[in-house]
Amino acid sequence: MSDATARRTPRSGLGRGLNALLGDVAKDQHDAAGEGPARGAVRMIPVSAIAPHPDQPRRHFDETALAELAESIAARGVIQPIIVRPHGHDYQIVAGERRWRAAQRARLHEVPVVVRDYSDSETLQIALLENIQRQDLNAIEEAQAYQRLVEEFGHTQEALAKAVHKSRSHVANLLRLLDLPPSIQTRVVEGALSMGHARAILSAAEPEALADQIVAQGLSVRQTEKLVADARRGQDGSATERPRRATSGSPHVSGGADIEALERQLADLLGLKVRISFHPDGHGAITLDYSTLEQLDMVCQRLSGERI
Repeated sequence: MSDATARRTPRSGLGRGLNALLGDVAKDQHDAAGEGPARGAVRMIPVSAIAPHPDQPRRHFDETALAELAESIAARGVIQPIIVRPHGHDYQIVAGERRWRAAQRARLHEVPVVVRDYSDSETLQIALLENIQRQDLNAIEEAQAYQRLVEEFGHTQEALAKAVHKSRSHVANLLRLLDLPPSIQTRVVEGALSMGHARAILSAAEPEALADQIVAQGLSVRQTEKLVADARRGQDGSATERPRRATSGSPHVSGGADIEALERQLADLLGLKVRISFHPDGHGAITLDYSTLEQLDMVCQRLSGERI
């Protein structure tokens, strides 16, 4: 086996992250320079010869965002190649289905692609990572993707957390959402309920009735959590909510439960543990706990609005 061939041999991707996996593509393009249409180089392929992956984690595509992307592609073309793998006589999308859909709307006949021999496991992981890091999946789609990686490919929650640069508790909380009734999961997918709402509903005695109330009254996550806590206290006669934890050197004013709710909402958004210290005079601090440089990089990119 030549050195160049060895460099193009697919490797197990779990835990390497999207940058590393798609970095192989850029590396292959460099290795393939001067090799003509060799696998790894960017090439033009008819849109009709490409099919989406049936197990793509994203099921819902925002129509407005898709229309805007189609308009941009019609004016400038597809700037970033779509990643595909051989599938019969044609090709199957690994990463870039939004670009492919938008290219169809823009009436392009061909699109730039890079062909890679990814396995089923690598394909699913890359699709998951791309959607999480570039165009967020809704909570149910993300949870379903995690569940597939756990059940079909034997990945642990800890390994998944490392792969997507999020906390293990975030992955565990998402997987718990799949215990919700299908009607509530549908509302999360459609955006009527947030992940915070769904987490609160999990412990409700009548989850579907509570979901109806949330949508009808436009309840916030904090209001939903209070309803569930009040109902639980009414059932078992338990005492009031657990007291707000003390933070050394950071006294908190009243309303700590609202701060805890905000911490959970930020943690759901970032996938990391978030702590908020709130001083009586109004100032405070937000602390994000990360365990790897990749997690730090993800947070910086999200805060700056950059795309990976």
